[in-house]
Amino acid sequence: MSVRFNTPPLWLQHLPAGFQPTPSWVPETSWGAPPAGWPMWVHSENGHPALPPEEFSANPYLYMSVMPGDPAFIAAGAHASPSIGSAGGRPPVAGFSVPGNQEPKKPMSRGKKIGIGVSGLVVLSIIIGSCGGSDEQPSSAPTATESAVSSPSETAAAAPVVSSADASASAKAEADAEAEASAKAEAKAEAEAGTLSQQNALRSAENYLGFSAFSRTGLISQLEFEDYSTKDATWAVDRVTVDWNEQAAKSAEQYLEFTAFSRKGLIEQLVYEGYTKKQAEYGVGKTGL
Repeated sequence: MSVRFNTPPLWLQHLPAGFQPTPSWVPETSWGAPPAGWPMWVHSENGHPALPPEEFSANPYLYMSVMPGDPAFIAAGAHASPSIGSAGGRPPVAGFSVPGNQEPKKPMSRGKKIGIGVSGLVVLSIIIGSCGGSDEQPSSAPTATESAVSSPSETAAAAPVVSSADASASAKAEADAEAEASAKAEAKAEAEAGTLSQQNALRSAENYLGFSAFSRTGLISQLEFEDYSTKDATWAVDRVTVDWNEQAAKSAEQYLEFTAFSRKGLIEQLVYEGYTKKQAEYGVGKTGL
């Protein structure tokens, strides 16, 4: 069964249709790396990944799916042989609200103590009066009552102090709650804005989607190949405005432009590219296959 060169999507704009390289041919670094796991050679009849021709064993760019300067190529050596079971023979690519403390209970103010004492004396006076008869008048209770009643200004003066303390505590609690909510909102805004590296990764992701189709995992891998961390690449891809179903449809059309596929074979190829099975089925369905 013959094999043919499987041109990566990013290289299509630079190469003629049906391009077949010579054993010494080298791609331009500016073209970008093939997607993670991209099979550089496929069977001509069914498009399934295939072993590269032996004469290309000395050309790591076509035999190992790496680009010039890739540390994986330097570590593996120029004559390393790929393994079809490991993502098309491509070695791993390197580089390419805490609530505030509760306020302690405040001791009972002097005004409250006086108010309670007055109420108790009034009740005691009524009880003694009802039990002592109409002829005898209690000597102590009326005096205490009169004393308590005769000083309402002291009780009245104490009341505003209690009210002011309660209002102050309430205002402090509201201020603390507002400060905590503001801090949370600020932290959320900073997380959404992202770091400078994450913003650059987002721009790179949008640029890639401007001229080629990618699956979500494929685009993350491409950003990682560009030396973005997995965290920054994932942050960026999760914030691009993209319909992955439409990306699958574009990828399916690109494949059919330079090779033939059965419906099942094309769905499997898209799944291999990182699309979900549902996305792959949608994309192939859009081609009419």
